[in-house]
Amino acid sequence: MAAHRCGFLPPLFILCALSVLTVTWTQETIPLGSHRAAAADSKPTDTKSVAQTTEQLAVEQRQWEATEVEEATSAAAAVSKQDNSSPEDVVQTSTPKPKDEFQEELVVRPLHSGDIYASFQFRTLWQTDFTRERKVSHYGLFPKSLGQVISKFSVRELHISFTQGYWRTMQWGQPFLSSPPGAELWVWFQDTVTDVDGTWKELANVLSGIFCASLNFIDSTNTVQPTASFKPLGIGNVTDHRFLRYATLPREIVCTENLTPWKKLLPCGTKAGLAVLLKSEKLFHSSFYSQAVHIRPVCQDWQCKTASWELRQTLNVVFDLHNSGQGKREWSLFKMFSRTLTEACPLASTSKIYIDVTDNPEGEQFELSPATALLSQAVVLGDRRTFSVYDLTQQITFGTVRSLNVLMRWKSSEGDMLRPLLHAERYVAGYGLQTGEIHTLMYNNHPYRSFPVLLLDSVPWYLRMYIHTLTVTSKGKDNKPSYIHYQPSKDRVRPHLLEMLVQLPPNSVTEVTVEFERALLKWTEYTPDPNHGFYVGSSVISSLVPSLVALDTNSTWQRPLFSTFFPCKEESSYFVRVYTEPLLVNLPTPDFSMPYNVICLTCTVVAVGYGSLYNLLTRTFQIEEPSPGLAKRKTRRTKRANFERKRQGPTLQL
Repeated sequence: MAAHRCGFLPPLFILCALSVLTVTWTQETIPLGSHRAAAADSKPTDTKSVAQTTEQLAVEQRQWEATEVEEATSAAAAVSKQDNSSPEDVVQTSTPKPKDEFQEELVVRPLHSGDIYASFQFRTLWQTDFTRERKVSHYGLFPKSLGQVISKFSVRELHISFTQGYWRTMQWGQPFLSSPPGAELWVWFQDTVTDVDGTWKELANVLSGIFCASLNFIDSTNTVQPTASFKPLGIGNVTDHRFLRYATLPREIVCTENLTPWKKLLPCGTKAGLAVLLKSEKLFHSSFYSQAVHIRPVCQDWQCKTASWELRQTLNVVFDLHNSGQGKREWSLFKMFSRTLTEACPLASTSKIYIDVTDNPEGEQFELSPATALLSQAVVLGDRRTFSVYDLTQQITFGTVRSLNVLMRWKSSEGDMLRPLLHAERYVAGYGLQTGEIHTLMYNNHPYRSFPVLLLDSVPWYLRMYIHTLTVTSKGKDNKPSYIHYQPSKDRVRPHLLEMLVQLPPNSVTEVTVEFERALLKWTEYTPDPNHGFYVGSSVISSLVPSLVALDTNSTWQRPLFSTFFPCKEESSYFVRVYTEPLLVNLPTPDFSMPYNVICLTCTVVAVGYGSLYNLLTRTFQIEEPSPGLAKRKTRRTKRANFERKRQGPTLQL
């Protein structure tokens, strides 16, 4: 029997050696991107005979598993594993490393008011899943600080914005992405979070440190839980509003310390690419400034088989060149940002500048220098717009001077601005410091179509709303909302929350009015400048507005970034979100100078009363003899002087 086994050993070793050489030769000759297919096909018929022989003889055999490597500096090496199963039962798997991609765009749109609207769009895509891979150790282009926040707090979507100024819709039109004055934060958490309120508070504190803002003032008194507004913008039909939180800080001041950490999230920082233009001295010397960060999961293909995390950083600014003393009908990159472009970000797959030339089809209004032959059309806010494109990844764009300074010279100022179809305003009415009214006006400028809007209003608890006084009128008639959700406030616990679905008639103004009563705060609850007033956050109006052209519902096509933020589900309408002005309300304020007056009066009384009593108790009295009068003292002095003259004798006169 032993001799019989020894007779099988030489052929067995020869077959094993041939199998190992075959696998090694296959891995060295197959290209790097097709290891998985090659490993599946490189199973010769000799392996089966070897497997049968090893099963009969119970001999352990090494199994080889091909691994896919994306960035390999040498040939791919096989990994050996010890296993007792047959080769046919082994399933070869591969774990590709996460991929990321970066894109940057700048859109410049001349406004009919003479101002210049510049919108920066930076997009970072990362092919990973935080919901399954909780601990991600390798970060490429995606910032690690935000990745750890998503992983630790189980965030599904995060949207945060910082805005200085108010967007004048009737003068500038609709922005690509609107935001309210101050700070705004709304987050969707995953359904695995048990304590949403505690996680929300901790997340606000962490974001306050990352963006160097006052988000730590977000608490239950200014946080609401919308039921119909702020649906997820990414993939996933999450409708459980228990995992949604929304808060605003209308008094938040935006400055350089908020811009600096925002720029550090970019892969190239401010060293190259469009971020070179982000000079704080110029950005904050403008009529409107807004920066935002949006994180959400998006689809990679039209079937949505694979998902990626999208980090979109937006920065919108409106320059008033007339007030800055640079003229009103001529601008350039250097005049706006005091810098020019020399190169694109090396890590960016696309880097482009779009100049809106829709109102200048034949060049009769203005001319661009240097001229470009690249034109692009995109549907933006329901209207088809034409753009001149400067591709920064092409060296020919910079010319021989290795610098790009786009210049626009105006020839004529004619042209009419297309009025936005949806516009909203809000103000406070009434007199005195006891009661008042909040009026919200919603304009539907469409000539013949009506559409519904969703109104969200969050009012602080110290304005006690009388919900029975709520009225909605359109064209002088009552307009009954089809949906109303109202959550009353609790003093020092939560604010009012009002959500309504209202149908706006065509070419009409719909007014929403509600009365309120001002509360008297504790003296420790007043701000350092109470006479300045108390801010009330902006109302939020969301709607599907009828589009002038047919929209594309395929979100995976390559389109400009500024036209792909909101998901498009219908071809005949587009989603728009509008914010009203924040309110400044005066509350009954005590005279804080009275403590000073009381302190002064008290100190005076104490000083006079206590000082007199103290002198009486501590002073020592002495008895003195009465002194002679003044006349007697003068008489004595005169007599003494006469006596002295008589004793000296008469004087000699010459």
